[in-house]
Amino acid sequence: MAAHAAMPHRRRRSSERQHHSPAWALPVILGVVLGIWAAFIKRAENDGVATGGQWILGVITAVVLAALFFGLMRVQHALPRELRALAYGALSGATVGFLTSLAGGSVLRAAGIGVAVGAGVAAMTFYFYYTRE
Repeated sequence: MAAHAAMPHRRRRSSERQHHSPAWALPVILGVVLGIWAAFIKRAENDGVATGGQWILGVITAVVLAALFFGLMRVQHALPRELRALAYGALSGATVGFLTSLAGGSVLRAAGIGVAVGAGVAAMTFYFYYTRE
């Protein structure tokens, strides 16, 4: 016997959680990659000699990027798509600008490359969110 179309359905309670992949995996992976990258950039300045300072810089860089990216992922659904795209663009532009400055680029070069990458990522993410919402 078929159920009536107006039959009430069971609503999901707030205590029931959906099973998703861990939300911390992507920020941790990106943080580790950036931290290792930053440490190796500083290692190249010391003629390939490993120092404790470069690894401290790498760990701090990894923790800061992972925390910022995780925080942005947690609040992204509350932001309108324009602000969300701008936030991802700003985070990626600042990251690339930081790596450029570590590699020995001037302040203007690091800022220019960071702004260019940030604008590109912001445009790309805005297009992505605009076409899927």
